[in-house]
Amino acid sequence: MLLVLLSTSHFLLCFFITVASSTAPASNLPAPPDATALLAFKYKADLNKNLPFSQNTTFHFCQWPGVKCFQQKIIRLVLRDSDLGGIFAPKTLTFLDQLRVLGLQNNSLTGPIPYDLSKLTNLKSLFLDHNSFSGSFPPPLLSLHRLRTLDLSHNNLSGPIPSALISLDRLYYLRLDRNLFNGSIPPLNQSSLLTLNVSFNNLSGAIPVTPTLLRFDLSSFSSNPSLCGKIIHKECHPASPFFGPSPAAVTVAPPPAVVVSQNQALQGVDLAQSGQKTKHKKNVLIIGFSSGAFVLLGSVICFVIAAKKQKTQKKSTAATASAGIIGPTAESVAVMQIDRQENELEEKVKRVQGLHVGKSGSLAFCAGEAHLYSLDQLMRASAELLGRGTMGTTYKAVLDNRLIVCVKRLDASKLSDGSKEVFEPHMESVGGLRHPNLVPLRAYFQAREERLLIYDYQPNGSLFSLIHGSKSTRAKPLHWTSCLKIAEDVARGLSYIHQAWRLVHGNLKSSNVLLGPDFEACVSDYCLAVLANSPIDDEDDPDASAYKAPETRSSSQQATSKSDVYAFGVLLLELITGKPPSLLPLPQDVVNWVRSTRGNHQDDGAGEDNRLEMLLEVAIACSLTSPEQRPTMWQVLKMLQEIKETVLLEDSELDLQTGMP
Repeated sequence: MLLVLLSTSHFLLCFFITVASSTAPASNLPAPPDATALLAFKYKADLNKNLPFSQNTTFHFCQWPGVKCFQQKIIRLVLRDSDLGGIFAPKTLTFLDQLRVLGLQNNSLTGPIPYDLSKLTNLKSLFLDHNSFSGSFPPPLLSLHRLRTLDLSHNNLSGPIPSALISLDRLYYLRLDRNLFNGSIPPLNQSSLLTLNVSFNNLSGAIPVTPTLLRFDLSSFSSNPSLCGKIIHKECHPASPFFGPSPAAVTVAPPPAVVVSQNQALQGVDLAQSGQKTKHKKNVLIIGFSSGAFVLLGSVICFVIAAKKQKTQKKSTAATASAGIIGPTAESVAVMQIDRQENELEEKVKRVQGLHVGKSGSLAFCAGEAHLYSLDQLMRASAELLGRGTMGTTYKAVLDNRLIVCVKRLDASKLSDGSKEVFEPHMESVGGLRHPNLVPLRAYFQAREERLLIYDYQPNGSLFSLIHGSKSTRAKPLHWTSCLKIAEDVARGLSYIHQAWRLVHGNLKSSNVLLGPDFEACVSDYCLAVLANSPIDDEDDPDASAYKAPETRSSSQQATSKSDVYAFGVLLLELITGKPPSLLPLPQDVVNWVRSTRGNHQDDGAGEDNRLEMLLEVAIACSLTSPEQRPTMWQVLKMLQEIKETVLLEDSELDLQTGMP
């Protein structure tokens, strides 16, 4: 009996221990990271304690209101109309690394938008509208390459709208209305953009005329009193040039018949002021001569009256007649002198204007370009060395009218003997190239052995610096979406040169691809190889030599469109790997080698691997030894666009599988 009781008590003890251990595991195990992130957000944002998130239910966080999960990871969080009344603190929701949709609209959240939103690399839709957020446009949003929907309307955000917004090439819904944004509207040109509203802000200046912005009506831009331009049918008043003529001078000077340079505008001030002074002098001169004439006439009259007493009536009449002749003659002489001085002044003005026109004329502006500066201004500009290249030296020049240009001084020793005859007609053709992905040639100069090319200055450096960093910074491989965007930009520019103008770049490399104000890739130094005295020699630079196609490595073979394609393939490999061209492996080894070089930087796992391989296939096709087997640049551009469409389709299918909108 005792044994039975002991056995029973032992069984009951074990049973209670088992039950106790099974009913309270939460007290011993850490909460899931996504649940912890939600609780941290609630602590700062839900001061009214309306969210039913609890520490006791963290293992069931996928069942919390507004939360949707996929494989125990939050992919959607929508807390619309939840009466949130705190701040959106950093280091809270930004730990939700699989989040696709975040909706916090129609609440009372205050303070700045968190600085660490860039961690939400999978985010596609962000709704922060109808709150009281303040501060500037959050820069981290510009790195969210997958973002499609962005709504920051009805807040208190201020400052400029960043021009880099154009880099979000999947964006189809953008609302920034009813804030305090100022400055200009970026040149948005995403073909995907279907909804745009920037009304009720403090924006100013001309609205950029892009195919995308032209699609939107007046309501998208309304209640920005200082906006102007073709899109809203409001004329922009031209701004006065720096150090330009005063309004008074402008009203005095006659309207010009042609576009004049800022230098001529400056001269217009001096000439107008000189004209005013001359006019004043002329008035004084007229008054002086007139007074003298009247005095002389009065003296003669007095003389005649006195002579009457001593001479006969006949002599008196003769004297009077002669006196009548003297007066008008003196006035005529005075008027003639004034006319002569006016004519001399006009001749001097013409000679001064002629000199300046001659100096400006020696700087040849490309067809359709405004003459914004003269050769004298260019020579007086402060210059900063940007780099030495194969064909010459490049400088950044800041003119006295604050305009910044890029001046390339060609090396005379590298130019062919016959280049003098072909230089001007060739540069006139090159100056006619206008494409968003080409750095435009604005003007050129030739005199004896001196040849200068003037381009737009690109503020964000070269692709070489972006890939390889600088002496002070070390770069890491670019995200594959950045590689695709840059490759497509360069392909567009090259395809335009080849297809539309039948010209050849001849010296494509990463240092000859510059980044524009919106970080668009712009091809530079194009079409100059034809001026060289021989095919460009890069033997001393192994990286530059690596861009040369096998058929152009001899001293007699000129560059062709297919050699440009080869160089593009090398450039694409440089983009993907982040390695200099001289260190790239053979084509058959490149796939495995790229995987090894990017292994520590992958953030998308197998998905990025597949997309990189698609880009690698394009690079390898461009780098084939035989030029006949290489595609044209137009075909390369189509390949890249197909890759982009494939990726968008894959993302859409993933959204369907996960129940995303």
